Amino acid sequence: MAVTEVGAALPPGAANVEDDVKAWEAEERRGKWRLMTVRVVLAVVLLSVWEYGTDRWFDALWFSSPLRVARHFVSWVQEDLFFHLIITLRETFIGYTAGTVLGIMTGVLLARFAFVGKVMDPFILALNGIPRIALAPLFIIWFGIGEPSKIVLAGMLSFFLCFYATLSGLRSVDAAYISIARVMGANERQTFFKVVLPAASPWIITAMKVSVPFALVGAIVGEFMAATAGLGFKIQLYTAQFDTTGAVTGVLVLMVVVIVFNTALNRLEQHVLRWRPDTSATGGSEVH
Repeated sequence: MAVTEVGAALPPGAANVEDDVKAWEAEERRGKWRLMTVRVVLAVVLLSVWEYGTDRWFDALWFSSPLRVARHFVSWVQEDLFFHLIITLRETFIGYTAGTVLGIMTGVLLARFAFVGKVMDPFILALNGIPRIALAPLFIIWFGIGEPSKIVLAGMLSFFLCFYATLSGLRSVDAAYISIARVMGANERQTFFKVVLPAASPWIITAMKVSVPFALVGAIVGEFMAATAGLGFKIQLYTAQFDTTGAVTGVLVLMVVVIVFNTALNRLEQHVLRWRPDTSATGGSEVH
C-alpha cells in the first residue's frame, strides 16, 4: 500500500537528525553574531582609548587621533583619495595577478618534471635569497618611475610565495592517493587534476592569501622610492611634512584594502575547497 503520510515515509530517526541539523545551524548563527559583536566592541574600546589618550597620555603630533583621522579622511575623499587609490590598486592587482599565476604555473611545471626541478632549484633559491626590496631602485632605473616598476616589484613578492607553496604542496601529496587513482584506471592527466592538484590546493590558496599584503607592500615601497601618484606617494609626502594624521589615514586605507582582498580570497577558498568535509559541523566529536 502506498505511503500517504510524509512522516511515515521518513526512515526511523530522520526527524531527530533534521532537528539536530536545525539546532546546529541556529547555534552556528548565534556563534557568528557573538563573534561579530565581540569584535565590534573590541574595536570601539581600542578607538575610545586612543581618542581619550590623545594629548593626555601621548602627543597628538606623533599619533594623531580617531576623530582627526576621520575628518582628514572625509576631506581627502573630497579631494583626490580615489585617484591615488586607483593607481595603487592597479599596480597591486596587476603585479599580484601576474606573480601568483606565474608562481603557480612554475611550481606545477617543476613539480611535474622532477629533473628540471632539481636543475632549477639552486638558481631559484639564489634568486629568492635576494631581498626584493633591495631591487626596488634597480627596477626604477630599468622600468622608470611610472607604474611598471611597482608592478614588477609587487609581482616578484607574490611570485616566490606562490611558487614555493605550490611546489611544496604538490610534492607533499600522499603517494597512496595517487596509487589508488591509478588502480581505479585514472591516467596521468586525470590523476593530476582530480587528485594531486585538489590535494595541494589548500597550500596554494593560503599562499595566495598571504601574497596580498606582500604585493601591496611592493607597490607601496616602489611608490616610496620614486612616484608622482599613489597611496605610497601620499603617505611619503605626509610623513615628510610631519602630517601624522595624513600618514595614519593612508595606512588605515591600506589596511582596509588588504581586508577586502582577503575577504574575496576567503570566498574563493570556500568555493575551491568545497569538497573538504566541514569539521565544524561535527564540533570535532567522534562519530559513533
